[in-house]
Amino acid sequence: MTTHTATNPSYAQLPIIDLSAARRGPRDRALLHARLHGAAHDVGFFQLVGHGVTPAETGALLTTMRAFFDLPEADRLALDNTGSPHFRGYTRTGDERTAGARDWRDQLDIGAERPAHVPGPGEPPYWWLQGPNQWPAALPELRTAALAWIDRLSAVAQRLLRELLAAVGAPADFYDPLLGEHAHPHLKLVRYPGSAGDGIGQGVGAHKDYGFLTLLLQDTVGGLQVERADGRFHDVPPIEGAFVVNLGELLEVATDGYLRATNHRVVSPPGATERFSVPFFYNPRLDARVEPLPFPHASAAPGITTDPANPLYAEYGYNELKGKLRAHPLAARRHHGDLLTPA
Repeated sequence: MTTHTATNPSYAQLPIIDLSAARRGPRDRALLHARLHGAAHDVGFFQLVGHGVTPAETGALLTTMRAFFDLPEADRLALDNTGSPHFRGYTRTGDERTAGARDWRDQLDIGAERPAHVPGPGEPPYWWLQGPNQWPAALPELRTAALAWIDRLSAVAQRLLRELLAAVGAPADFYDPLLGEHAHPHLKLVRYPGSAGDGIGQGVGAHKDYGFLTLLLQDTVGGLQVERADGRFHDVPPIEGAFVVNLGELLEVATDGYLRATNHRVVSPPGATERFSVPFFYNPRLDARVEPLPFPHASAAPGITTDPANPLYAEYGYNELKGKLRAHPLAARRHHGDLLTPA
C-alpha cells in the first residue's frame, strides 16, 4: 500500500475546529457552528482544539500506555481477547481484520467497566458486548488511567455532539437519551510496530466507524489517511494537542447522508518505526434505536451509501456486534460460533 500525496493544496490539512469558541459569546459560537457545519457536511473529519484536555492528562495516559506495550509479551497475552466473550483485552499483531484483510497492529480494547450481561432467552445477542475489561496485574495504574480517559473524552464528545447538532439546526439534546450513563464507549490503545515483513502496508484497512463520533489522539509519526472528494486517500498531518475527529455511520444514517461518515485508513510506518494512537469511540447505549434527526437541511441530504456486504441496522448494538464478529475472528469462533454466518 502506497502513500498518496495530496495534489490539491486545500487537502494539506483537515478543517481545524476550536471547541472553546462555544463559550466565548454568541458571535464566536455562530462562527464555530458555521465551520463545524461545513466540516461535518463536506469532509466528515476535522482537527479539534480548544477541547480542554490538558497536556498533563494526555501525558499521563500515553506514559501508561507505553508502559503496557513494554510489558513482557506473556503479560500482554494473559489478557488475550480470545479469552473474553465481550471482545475486551489484548489483540496480537495481525489478529484483527478489516474488510477481511490483516491489520498490522496490536492493541488493548477497553470499554465501560460493567458486569457481564449474558443474553437471556429472547434477548438480543449484542448484550454479549457488555462485560468486564481485562487489566494487567503488573500495571494496575492502567485501569485508573484508561477509565479516567473514557470519562474525560465522553464529556468532550458530549459537548461536541451537542454543538454539532445545533450547528445544523437540530435540537442540541436530541440524542441525549441514548447516551449518558448507559452509553457504550470504546477505547483502544494501539501500537503499529512498523511495516510487516511481507511488505503489506495495511496498518488498518479502509473503513468507516459505526458510532456517533471518534476522537483520535495520534502521535507525531503520521500514517492516518482520509479519503477526500477526489477519491484519493490523503495524509492527516498531526497537530500537537489536537484530536482528529470523524463522524460515524450513525450520524450519516440519521441525516440521510447530509453529515458524512468518511473512509479512512492507517498506512504502516516505515521500517521498524513504531506509531501509537488512542482512538475513543463515542457510542450510544447498545439497545439504542437512532431516530432520524429533525433538521432544516434534510431536503438537501443526498442519501446514504449502502454496502450490501455490510448492512446497517436500526438498533445500534447489532452494528457493533457485527463489526466485532468480523474484526476478531478468533474470539468470535471461540465464543460465538452460533452467531457466525456460514462461509
